[in-house]
Amino acid sequence: MNQQNLEAAALAILDAREQCQAVARISERFDITSLADAYAVQDINTRVALAQGRRLSGRKIGLTSLAVQQQLGVDQPDFGMLFADMEHRDGSDIETSRLIQPKAEGEIAFVLGRDLPNADTTLSELLRAVDHVLPALEIVDSVIQDWKITLVDTVADNASSGLYVLGKTPVLLSGLDLSVEGMVLEKNGSQASLGVGAACMGNPLDACLWLARTMAEAGRPLQAGDVLLSGALGPMVSVSAGDRLRLRLSRLGEVSCQFV
Repeated sequence: MNQQNLEAAALAILDAREQCQAVARISERFDITSLADAYAVQDINTRVALAQGRRLSGRKIGLTSLAVQQQLGVDQPDFGMLFADMEHRDGSDIETSRLIQPKAEGEIAFVLGRDLPNADTTLSELLRAVDHVLPALEIVDSVIQDWKITLVDTVADNASSGLYVLGKTPVLLSGLDLSVEGMVLEKNGSQASLGVGAACMGNPLDACLWLARTMAEAGRPLQAGDVLLSGALGPMVSVSAGDRLRLRLSRLGEVSCQFV
């Protein structure tokens, strides 16, 4: 791929984010067809963000649902960067003016207490590295008009990252089977999405293990303090100004926010 095309695609995404304006598919506009090129675009904007003083706070995993993978013709998830200015606390007001066409997902967040530098990270190493887990709302957002994304488009657009909201009560992993963790996502007091841990690659731990190995291979290994958003436990829910969200997990507690 021509480096000029990659940089032009990255700039188009940055401009769309800054103007909060959806645009046509990046893949078609700039002839970006491979997953490697899409991650190259994402990395250009990651380096721009770091140069501007933004700070990495973790990573997110997308496409953890087998059904969605099959729909897009892929056999693995994707990843995106989380920055500290994306993080919101339980009960926060979310400014919709910062977003383009937001949707919400209920997830489990993992917070690391140790670095995971190895591309052959084992499950036991991951378990030792996880300090605690929290309920999380991921507010996904896309620069692509009407969410008509391809795999290349969402990867280039930092895996459609927007913001995230974390609960305040940490829970230890010990004794928990996250595959059976139940989820209810309420919008304005009514049930909007149901899910379970098994919907996330069979177990959110498996998603995090994939992420740890993949990030080490990519040269951005996970570090102590990182937040890992492990993927949606149920369908996405569209949100707009005035909406209130409340996520309840069966054993991990709850988290909420409102859009203003």
